[in-house]
Amino acid sequence: VALKRMLNFNVPPVKNSTGEPVWKVLIYDRFGQDIISPLLSVKELRDMGITLHLLLHSDRDAIPDVPAIYFVMPTEENIDRMCQDLRNQLYESYYLNFISAISRSKLEDIANAAIGANAVTQVAKVFDQYLNFITLEDDMFVLCNQNKELVSYRAINRPDITDTEMETIMDTIVDSLFCFFVTLGAIPIIRCSRGTAAEMVAVKLDKKLRENLRDARNSLFTGDTLGAGQFSFQRPLLVLVDRNIDLATPLHHTWTYQALVHDVLDFHLNRVNLEESTGTENSPAGARPKKKSKKSYDLTASDKFWQKHKGSPFPEVAESVQQELESYRAQEDEVKRLKSIMGIEGEDEGAISMLSDNTAKLTSAVSSLPELLEKKRLIDLHTNVATAVLEHIKSRKLDVYFEYEEKIMSKSTLDKSLLDMISDPDAGTPEDKMRLFLIYYISSAQAPSEIDLEQYKKALMDAGCNLAPLSYIKQWK
Repeated sequence: VALKRMLNFNVPPVKNSTGEPVWKVLIYDRFGQDIISPLLSVKELRDMGITLHLLLHSDRDAIPDVPAIYFVMPTEENIDRMCQDLRNQLYESYYLNFISAISRSKLEDIANAAIGANAVTQVAKVFDQYLNFITLEDDMFVLCNQNKELVSYRAINRPDITDTEMETIMDTIVDSLFCFFVTLGAIPIIRCSRGTAAEMVAVKLDKKLRENLRDARNSLFTGDTLGAGQFSFQRPLLVLVDRNIDLATPLHHTWTYQALVHDVLDFHLNRVNLEESTGTENSPAGARPKKKSKKSYDLTASDKFWQKHKGSPFPEVAESVQQELESYRAQEDEVKRLKSIMGIEGEDEGAISMLSDNTAKLTSAVSSLPELLEKKRLIDLHTNVATAVLEHIKSRKLDVYFEYEEKIMSKSTLDKSLLDMISDPDAGTPEDKMRLFLIYYISSAQAPSEIDLEQYKKALMDAGCNLAPLSYIKQWK
């Protein structure tokens, strides 16, 4: 809702207006692109009058009679580039939207450039949007995608991290969380684990929220924000937890559809990229192997199959794809059958009554064609994605890993020794084996004895594993 409002020049879009939307250009940086792409498709953007969407730092031609909406982070280089756009008189008017709050000094830089370029009247509006988070689903968001290794578990837990680096990471996280609550229009009750990075974030966020509330005139939580503002008595609870509380879960092999896609395929901001291998059977001997074609699919909220089955165990998903395919074929056959009946000769009574009966059927079949095509597209998509996942499960025996790890984590008895699993050459990649062993190491009540550990280490080395993670976990434990 906040994005659509921004794309409508910061006025809430009116549902029933019949007029054409105002044509406009959207200019974003990589951060803006990541925020918009999981939420709005190109078609939706076009419906809102966005004819072109371009990256800020690409070569852009002047389009003098079109308003431009900018959606960027207030960084030095972005501001410089925007000032350059003003000087080059690229667009008719400029609506500047910053993903998170812009500082006073940077605003002055823009103002100076606008005065220098004689473009003050063209800068229509400047907004802080407070949208510095990426919403992937109705109830899930992530903080960052660009330079995400700079804000990560590893970054926070590096032994050689400096205080200033830590401050920067904490500020980035706090800024995103603050943006989230501004967009929600709610002030959370904050709880955190003590003595960890989570506590640092909590303290900073608390301070930032209080500072904002102190000035009642321009507090972000009053007035016409999207939420109910300061008067809502039901405050959400924000629980901040440190990853170190539970390190085994992210290493665990998964068994539900969405988690598997995320684990074994290239799945990023709701888009999955697949490599499709083309068949080699019919190429003549000595021919060069064919190139693998890449396909990408969006798995979004509008995809009903995905919404229904993303949390289902994988075998159920495979079964459901099969059922969908069968029901689709039945519908398709019905349409074909009706088409053949329509070529009726002869004027006898039966044919005429049959014709009128079938006309109704055909009409309904034709009207359901777009729906059928969409259904077919989704079936193809999930057939391809599920097949790709299945190949990984088979080649790496992921089902065995999943069950074995479940047993380790729930402390039940193991039917097969861990050493056998690690030294089985057919089961999994070195990384799979390392993940399994780390889960065992983290979950075991007492660490394995030195003699046992040496044995495990040797087996892991023979399997081609890198032992660096083990030494980290050992120290961590």
